[in-house]
Amino acid sequence: MNTAYPLAFVIGLLSALHCIGMCGGIAGALSLLPPAEKRVAWPEFLGFLLAFNSGRVLSYALAGALFGSLGGALLGTGHLWLYEGLRWLAALVMVGVGLSIAGWLPRLDGIERLGAPLWRRLEPLGRRLLPVDSLPKAALYGAIWGWLPCGLVYTLLLGAPAQGGPLAGALYMALFGLGTWPVLIATGLFAGRLHRFAGQGLPRLLAGLSVAGLGLFTLTFQDYNIGVNG
Repeated sequence: MNTAYPLAFVIGLLSALHCIGMCGGIAGALSLLPPAEKRVAWPEFLGFLLAFNSGRVLSYALAGALFGSLGGALLGTGHLWLYEGLRWLAALVMVGVGLSIAGWLPRLDGIERLGAPLWRRLEPLGRRLLPVDSLPKAALYGAIWGWLPCGLVYTLLLGAPAQGGPLAGALYMALFGLGTWPVLIATGLFAGRLHRFAGQGLPRLLAGLSVAGLGLFTLTFQDYNIGVNG
C-alpha cells in the first residue's frame, strides 16, 4: 500500500488551523460573493461553497500532475538516487511544515513569494467572474483561488514528484485538498468566524507536531515512493 495517499489526506485535515489562519478570511470573503438571495437558501449556499472548493482541489491536482511528471521523468532516466533524494526531501519538508504550523519555525512567507508572479496574472481573471452568481462561475473562481500563493501547498507539492508520475502526483495533491475541505467549507458557512480559533496555541501545537511526526513516519516506509505511474 502506498502510505503517501492517506497521509496526504490526513495532513490536509491536520493543517486545518494553518488553513484557517491563512485562508479563513478568504474563505469568509468567498462566502459573501454569491448574491444575497442565494446565501439565504442553505442548500444552495452549500452548493456554492462545494463548487468553490472543488475548483480549488482541481487546481491542486493539476499542479500535482505537473510536479509528478518530474518524478516520472527521473524514474525514466534510471537515476534512482535522485528519485530517492526527492522522497527524503518531501519527508523533511513535511517535518518543517509541521514545525511551522506549531510555531517553532518561521511562517512560510518566503516560499509564497515564488508564486507571486503567476498570481498577479491570474487574480484579474477572478475579478472578471464577479458577480459569482452561478455554480460554474463559483467552480472557476475556486480554480483560480487554488493558485493563490500558499507556502503549505507549495511545500506539499515537493512530495508530488516522489509519487512517480503525473496521475499519482495529481491524486496525491487532490487528497490533500480534500482533507482541507471540512474546515474551509465550515469556515465559509460561518463567514470566516472560525478564524479566531486559529490563534489558540495548544490546538496549533498539536496539529503541527502531528504533521511533523507524519513526515518522520514516511521515512520508515519504502513504499512511499511507489505511486500510480502515469
